[in-house]
Amino acid sequence: MRGTVGRVCGAGLVIGVLVTGLGACTGEAGGDEAGKGRRTGKAAAQACADGTFTWSQVTKRDRLTGVSDPERLGEGGGSLQNRMRRVYTPRPSVRADGPAPSPAEILFSFGKKTGEIDSDARTLAEAGGDTWSFTDVRLPAPDLDDDRVTPHAAGEFVQYAGVREVSADFRYTCPDGRTVSGHARNWTVDISGLTDCDERPDSALAREVARRACARTAP
Repeated sequence: MRGTVGRVCGAGLVIGVLVTGLGACTGEAGGDEAGKGRRTGKAAAQACADGTFTWSQVTKRDRLTGVSDPERLGEGGGSLQNRMRRVYTPRPSVRADGPAPSPAEILFSFGKKTGEIDSDARTLAEAGGDTWSFTDVRLPAPDLDDDRVTPHAAGEFVQYAGVREVSADFRYTCPDGRTVSGHARNWTVDISGLTDCDERPDSALAREVARRACARTAP
């Protein structure tokens, strides 16, 4: 399975590594749960072939997924012991307001739009058997890292984790002019960071960490 995702670190002392794996996608596009088991005498509407995707409102947002309680270390630092607790579970999804290609096909187009997938194939079905983790609708959210970080300085430290979510609206236009609109969301970058409550956070993610964890020790 192709696809790598970089791990980046937040404000303060940081760790830099590379990991593989992208977020899962749940939900089905164009499904009709209410109509299951009901005979109508008419064939269910199907997504057209050879349609064209148009993407808009593409956004990227870093989301905090785990945070530890703060730990005060003296001169020279030491190993952090507090485990991270989960504060958000990314659940990528695909939804559409009518018959649309499969979620994997939609995510393939979305991955090409965002640069997560590098392929000359027009569709996933035409990709010659290649697969990308970005299109896997069953991949779980990333686990929280249990590795112990060892700051080599005094301070009050909080370890945290996050992901970078990408989302966008799409329109799928059939050759006969029919259109289906929808929305897709997935996650890309797996983030790991360490912040010092004694320092001013310099990113949105680090500021959220400070609000959730550092404020607990404030007088």
